[in-house]
Amino acid sequence: MTVNHQHLRAFHAVAIEGSFSRAARRLNVAQPTLSQQIKALESRHRSALFEGRRPPLRLTVLGRELFALTQRMFATSAEIDELLGDTVGGASRPVRLGADSPFYAARLAQALILLHPDIALEVRIDNARATLRSLQDALVDVAIVSDPPMDGQFLYEPLFADFLNVAVSSHHPLARENTFPLTALAEERMLIREPTSKTRAAVETLLASANISPKSFLEVHSREAILEAVALGVGVSLFFSTECPPDKRLSFLRPDHEANRAQLTGYVVCRIESRRTALMRSVLSAGETLKNLSPVPFEKPGDPSLVGGRLSAA
Repeated sequence: MTVNHQHLRAFHAVAIEGSFSRAARRLNVAQPTLSQQIKALESRHRSALFEGRRPPLRLTVLGRELFALTQRMFATSAEIDELLGDTVGGASRPVRLGADSPFYAARLAQALILLHPDIALEVRIDNARATLRSLQDALVDVAIVSDPPMDGQFLYEPLFADFLNVAVSSHHPLARENTFPLTALAEERMLIREPTSKTRAAVETLLASANISPKSFLEVHSREAILEAVALGVGVSLFFSTECPPDKRLSFLRPDHEANRAQLTGYVVCRIESRRTALMRSVLSAGETLKNLSPVPFEKPGDPSLVGGRLSAA
């Protein structure tokens, strides 16, 4: 029994969006038409793919298995089009970039536009875990992710290595110093990110290595909110150097402990099967032009891309 390709596309869109109405807008079809296609797919194969019809839609066991296949199917279809067409700027849909670093997302977008002035781009900013999940779910074509878990299905190209700075109010007694003694944190309120944050993990590692415990902690789930709170004198915090915006109300100081060690490595990540497409060749080429922006130079900048491994940084 031959599977109807249009019905599979309808199923794939609904599975991604979790809603018939959003999927209909995604495919630019009427919602009743989309519902009929899903019903026809389920009826023809005598299997339910969704548990009910109210959002958020949940896939059945068979639906999850089918979704895993359609993810690969439509990702591969897009990659075949790109490979045979050997084009990036003329793609039928925008190139989707996911990133956990606004700094490098903006610069990679700029580099791609310089290479392909007609390119259409979509940029999604989220934390590292959500960004990697978007890549796994084929919601983005390529990702910039910090310290991701290594997985054989992906290719990892090192992009940057970064270090932590201590952020203090411009009125802080140490604001005009060149370095910040971490022992001084014993008298400070430390503003920290949520538990899943890569920045928080790096901060906790740094504090543990220096055997330092701040006077108190205040958890804030937003980079922007922490910066504002520091500027108001609520406490101090630590940020990676590329996340330190110019602000007269703030001072950013190198810590006196492990100040020259890279505490975060960012990678351009894509699926292994897409690494030879025109899109990925352009992305990796653009990424090469950004490596000189890395706050911490790589020990071996000429090393090849990695699969399931990690390039060390100084």
